[in-house]
Amino acid sequence: MRPRAAIIGISGPVLTADEAALLRAQTPLGVILFRRNVTDPSQLSALIADLRTELGAEAPILVDQEGGRVARLRPPHWPDFPSPARFEGLPAEACRANAALLGLICAEAGFDVVCAPVLDLRIPGAHDIVGDRASGAEPREVVRLGRAWIEGLQEAGCVPIMKHIPGHGRALADSHLELPRVTVGRDDLALDCAPFAALARTGAWAMTAHILYTAIDAQLPATLSPLVIETVIRRAIGFDGVLVSDDVCMRALAGDPAALTRQALAAGCDLVLHCNGVLADTAAVLAECPVLSPLAEARLEAARAAVARARRPLDTLALRAARDAALALAA
Repeated sequence: MRPRAAIIGISGPVLTADEAALLRAQTPLGVILFRRNVTDPSQLSALIADLRTELGAEAPILVDQEGGRVARLRPPHWPDFPSPARFEGLPAEACRANAALLGLICAEAGFDVVCAPVLDLRIPGAHDIVGDRASGAEPREVVRLGRAWIEGLQEAGCVPIMKHIPGHGRALADSHLELPRVTVGRDDLALDCAPFAALARTGAWAMTAHILYTAIDAQLPATLSPLVIETVIRRAIGFDGVLVSDDVCMRALAGDPAALTRQALAAGCDLVLHCNGVLADTAAVLAECPVLSPLAEARLEAARAAVARARRPLDTLALRAARDAALALAA
């Protein structure tokens, strides 16, 4: 039986009996883990083993691990990684080495999907929710380093997720707290879309932006908008990979998560992300969530195949030396 078209969160560092029963009864495609789910390597290994027992060996297990501010695996058990902005202007190989090292850490911990890279532009005057998570202010630089990020993660055996399509950089508000409205015209929006268009065929997934783009759809944010998803993301950008919503629990979206799940999937998302780990909420979402479509299955397989083609043995000492030498010269 096909799993449901959802990636869900769980409540804590162990899979509870009630959560395991829910995963068996209404199986989601996969799970995303957060700081609340991670204490140390042995605990994390046991948790991921339990999740795969319930979901299957190939179920995607996701982690937000960009480096800098956004990292779920942290010292003392895992190394710190620099923010993406640190690589702006540096050789792409340094960024690729960093992404490969980060991917190896994630893969060793049991993850196979990494929510990175951020392909949003760093726009002066915008809210700092993006800020140093972005690789640059110009599309060309974001494409150059975004490609390095994707290649490094894939070489390490991880599926990357490009964030946040079609572009979060102009937001003047934090979509975790409220719905940002971007009111610039289509020419400016085309700049935001450019990195996603350049990297649309890399095999990475993409995550939607909870943003209202008034020049495209004045009523619905991108995650819920058939107009944005079909005409911009799928056609203009040319992205034909796995499209996952950002977290439907975020305050940018109005309504209960179950209704938002239906709306996001109807708009054209392949998967819905529901992260709060509250059992009753997760059960309601999964009850409303259809099974994964054949088209989404094919897109998932294409992403796995891209990783299989790219994956190779990696010399961690050489990667670390290449990265650290470039960072030292830029310091």
